[in-house]
Amino acid sequence: MSHLNLTGITKSFGGVHALRGVDFAVSERGSVHGLIGANGSGKSTLLGVLSGQVSPDSGTVSLHGERVEFRDPAHALSHGIAMVSQESALAPHLSVAENILLGRRLERSWWGIDWKSTNRRARDVLARLDLDYDPTIAVSRLRPDQRQMVEIARALSIETSILILDEPTSSLSDDQVRSLFAAVRRLKGHGVSTVFVSHRLPELFELSDEITVLRDGLTVATGPTGAFDQATLVDAMVGAPKASRPAGRRSRRAAVPEAVPRIEVRGASSPRAFTDVSLTVQAGEIVGLAGLTGAGRGELLESLFGSRPFTGDVALNGTSLAGSRPDEAISAGAGYLPPDRKTEGVVLQRSIVDNLLMVSTRDRRRLGAPRATDTASAATLAKRMSIKAPDLGSTVGSLSGGNQQKVAIGKWLGAEKSVLLLDEPTRGVDVAAKHEIHSLLRDAADRGTALLVSSSETDELLELCDRILVMHAGVIVADVASADATEPLITRLAGGHL
Repeated sequence: MSHLNLTGITKSFGGVHALRGVDFAVSERGSVHGLIGANGSGKSTLLGVLSGQVSPDSGTVSLHGERVEFRDPAHALSHGIAMVSQESALAPHLSVAENILLGRRLERSWWGIDWKSTNRRARDVLARLDLDYDPTIAVSRLRPDQRQMVEIARALSIETSILILDEPTSSLSDDQVRSLFAAVRRLKGHGVSTVFVSHRLPELFELSDEITVLRDGLTVATGPTGAFDQATLVDAMVGAPKASRPAGRRSRRAAVPEAVPRIEVRGASSPRAFTDVSLTVQAGEIVGLAGLTGAGRGELLESLFGSRPFTGDVALNGTSLAGSRPDEAISAGAGYLPPDRKTEGVVLQRSIVDNLLMVSTRDRRRLGAPRATDTASAATLAKRMSIKAPDLGSTVGSLSGGNQQKVAIGKWLGAEKSVLLLDEPTRGVDVAAKHEIHSLLRDAADRGTALLVSSSETDELLELCDRILVMHAGVIVADVASADATEPLITRLAGGHL
């Protein structure tokens, strides 16, 4: 009998069938079950059912052989099911101990909170993960991977038997991912099962014992991890033969150098971020930025877009940028995709149309409905970008992650910007959406747009870019042509091994 068993789960939102009879099972205690599927496949809804956030229309959930019906997340927690979401749910200004034992789990005495006992209990929970964090420091002082561990520790503080990790590695470096995986393996030794959601296929093969694939609200494949390889997983996700997918970087034409580069940087520096950076990007060229977390990749893009102070010379389309003013960069023809789409890339509460028109109509008054011609342009753009939604009036927050990312990129493509500065352009999207986004970026380059792309995924840079600039400790240490680039070479250079 399975440790956890969901059978025939259905769920509709209005006329949209998110789940159409999904079967999902964690076979035994202490196992790691990988869950994968294209954006819009039903993963988030299934996790919502499992964590008590969503009530299914039909189907059954059984835990330890007994049927259960979760009323809300607190009810699921009482049954030992805890979820760590892709978006952090920590209170950054509270201490590690307060976050782990938030609410009624804080140790109390007759005069209030017993901080000595609270901190001691938090240390005990952290010790289960082999962590020695100071429980009194503010969470805001921790690295992203350490914050992820605090969220897992909070889940463990309620005696979790099933831990759901939703895209936990999307903002972590390779070293931080290894630390997280080591923690999950320690939990296996304590009999804690993990439902692990990731779009990074190598991670699924490294960590999981079994895998389930969803597509269009249905379970299309499930079994031991050893029964799959990358090709069969992708084919199951997208429902298309491998030959139909984009060919990758080899299909790119060479950029033609011009007298004035689209992006030109000379001796640029920004405190505690990067030093003496020089680079050029020509029209029609896709240039990658590789490097470990903290190497200065993201900060460099912020400076080029005018949202971070810098010294040195920066010119976009021949126009020198005087300082920290994004409107100046936009006027010079630049668009910027930040790494966190939900807080910076889109306005979740606004419609698809409003978001797509945000840049192209930025100089107009915002009163009244969009012009008919603008709405028609937005519809054409949405079709070109294969944005999947019931209608263009839908809020962006209602879309899957991949479609949200397309909207975040589309608002710049619709404004026909000649320079695109992209930070983690496919973070948190599935394999199919990643291919679609790469195709859109190649098309933009073929139309003469210059792209500077920062990514923590080396394989993405290898597939997409014409050249890769490798950063280490705030310095560009190598400029590698596509034909010469390999993952071992980029990894070695990024680690400072020249």
